[in-house]
Amino acid sequence: MREDYIIVLDFLPTGHPNSRRMEPTAQGIGTKYFNLLEVIIKPEENVKPGELLYVGDGKWDKVRLIKGRIKYNELTSFAKQELELALDKIIDENEKRFVDFFNKAGPLTTRLHSLELLQGIGKKHMWAILQARKEKPFESFEDLRKRVEMLPEPKKMIKKRIIDELNEVDRHKLFVF
Repeated sequence: MREDYIIVLDFLPTGHPNSRRMEPTAQGIGTKYFNLLEVIIKPEENVKPGELLYVGDGKWDKVRLIKGRIKYNELTSFAKQELELALDKIIDENEKRFVDFFNKAGPLTTRLHSLELLQGIGKKHMWAILQARKEKPFESFEDLRKRVEMLPEPKKMIKKRIIDELNEVDRHKLFVF
């Protein structure tokens, strides 16, 4: 699962403090599969948190090398704070993709539905969502909130689930690959 773009969460101009190599390093999150990546930035370049960097198959502008995937607990504390802002941006720009999750989500087992993995959705909300989407597919988060009574904020539920998956809280993966 290769990412084409990452959003910079933190930039360390001299690399990690405990590292022997002093090379400009950035931590970022992929916009498609939510991979946490650490990349080496070209020496003459500078990046800032929130910036979009190309790391796909073509020529890279600012990135010299993809160091590799990292775990949530390897993020700097600043990167963890920026992660929420980056996820807000990704979810807003891809709202249809996440609304489609509510439209197409199915059962994981005979006793567990994938909608129930979102914090704030229990059996009652799950059945309300399934019933409402039978009538007509949801078009937006706002449409979802209007048609399902007392539903918590869908965007916040998705963001919380992505952070939990990055933290490896649950073995089921809905958004992070």
